[in-house]
Amino acid sequence: MTPRTDATLPSASLPAPGDAARHELLQSVVDVARAIFGAAAGSVCLLDEEADELVFQAVSGKGEEFLVGRRFPAGRGIAGWVVTSGEPMVVDDLSQNASFDRSLAESTEYVPDALMAAPLISDGRVLGVLEVLDPSPQARSGVRELDLLAMFARQAAAALRVLAPHPAGAGGRALDGERREDALQLLGSLERLLRGTD
Repeated sequence: MTPRTDATLPSASLPAPGDAARHELLQSVVDVARAIFGAAAGSVCLLDEEADELVFQAVSGKGEEFLVGRRFPAGRGIAGWVVTSGEPMVVDDLSQNASFDRSLAESTEYVPDALMAAPLISDGRVLGVLEVLDPSPQARSGVRELDLLAMFARQAAAALRVLAPHPAGAGGRALDGERREDALQLLGSLERLLRGTD
């Protein structure tokens, strides 16, 4: 299966690839997550509820040149399970996991051996999923590491909500720069916390 490449999302609360501030935020999320967990690759996929699809919005490492904008059915694979369940997951051996959709992974031109995934949840709503592929063995060694990924995903979702456009009027457009800085500062603080440098 080859995912569709139309990346337009119908919900105004979700980022569109053409929005530079939101793309910067999501790329920061996935770059930091990949670095923290020593992963070969990472991605943020957001849920297009109308189409019932997940859309690659930011990719770091393997696949970053061509995956952004590609879509796949929201119910497929481990990403689909995480979005449906709202629970994080770590898998050390994907060849032994029934939820792993190998054909979907092959369509991205990178088949990992292990992964960690956490839902992006804000106000009780699952916005998408953060995945790190082939994280270092130490980074996926226990519940604490999965909790860290889940915490990072929650903060990323909160930052996305900060950047969500306000309704017309009320000076919403004038706040874009300030809201962008707030969101990026939130992620920067979390990165320092996770790295133990605060």
